[in-house]
Amino acid sequence: MAQVLFLGGLGRSGTTLVERLLGELPGMCALGEVVHLWQRDVRDDERCGCGDRFSACEFWKRVGKSAFDGWDNVDVDRVHRLREAVERTRHIPRLASATTASAEVREYASFYSKVYAAAAEVSGAQVVIDSSKHSALAHVLRWADDIDLRVVHVVRDARGVAYSWTKKVSRPESDGTDEMTRYSPGRSALLWNAHNAAFGLLARRGVPVRRIRYEEFLADPRAGLIRLADFAGVSLHPEDLDFLRPEHADLRPGHSAAGNPMRFTVGRLPLRHDDAWVRALPSSQRRLVGAVCGPMLRAYGYPINVASEAP
Repeated sequence: MAQVLFLGGLGRSGTTLVERLLGELPGMCALGEVVHLWQRDVRDDERCGCGDRFSACEFWKRVGKSAFDGWDNVDVDRVHRLREAVERTRHIPRLASATTASAEVREYASFYSKVYAAAAEVSGAQVVIDSSKHSALAHVLRWADDIDLRVVHVVRDARGVAYSWTKKVSRPESDGTDEMTRYSPGRSALLWNAHNAAFGLLARRGVPVRRIRYEEFLADPRAGLIRLADFAGVSLHPEDLDFLRPEHADLRPGHSAAGNPMRFTVGRLPLRHDDAWVRALPSSQRRLVGAVCGPMLRAYGYPINVASEAP
C-alpha cells in the first residue's frame, strides 16, 4: 500500500514551495502535480523537474515500466474520459455523499495508485508527495483501496492568491511558448471558496487532513516541516533539516511531473514572506475578494482589514 501525502488547495497558495521542502526530507519523494502527468508528460513530453524531457528522464522511465510496463501502454484518452466523468469540482457533492464508489471512480483512482506505488518502489521512499492540489481528485483518491492517503490542506490569504493569479508567468517546461493560466480577482475568489470548502468536506468524510496556513509555514519552515513529517509518519533527525538556512533553503534536483516554475530551482531558494499584494492589488479588488471570501478568511484566522499589514 503506497503512502501518499496529497497537497491540496487552490493554485498559487504555496504548495510548490511546501512540496520542494518536503521533498528534501529523507523517506519522501516529491512527484509534482500528478494530475497533469497524463497530458503534459506522457503525451506532450514536457520537461521533468530535473530538466530532461519526460521521455528521457530515467526516474520516470523506471516508474512507467514498473507501473504500466511502459508509458506507451497508458491509454491517455481513457484517462481524460474518466477525469471528465468523475474528477471535476461539480462532481464533489456526489463524491462526498456517496457510500460506495462507482467503477469509473475506482478505475480512475487506479491509474494514480499505480504511479504512486511505482514511484515509491523506484525511489525507495516511504512517502510519495502529490501536489496536484485538485480537491475533486482528493475526493476520488479516498476511494482507492491500495493507498494510505493523508492530505495537507494549504491555505493562503485569498487576496494574495488573487494577486498572484493576475500575474503573467511563463511555463519553462514548454520552453517559453506557453504561459500559466490567469484569473480575475473575482474568479479566483470564487475558486478559493470552493476548493477550500471542499477540503473541509473531505476531512468530515474521515480522510486525515492537516490544514496549514502558508504564511505561518513560511515564517517558521523548520517547525512546519517537523509537524508535517510527523503527520506523514516520517521520523526526522536534527541533521535532516540542515538544508534549511535562516532565509533560504538549499535544494537538490527533483523529478516533479508538473507544477509551478519553482520546481526547476536547484541550489539556493529564498524563503521570504511575499506580501506584494498588500501594495500592488488595487484596493477595489482587495475589497471585492475580501467580501466574497470574508467568512472563510475569518474562519482561517486572516484579518479582513489589511491596512495594519502594510509596511
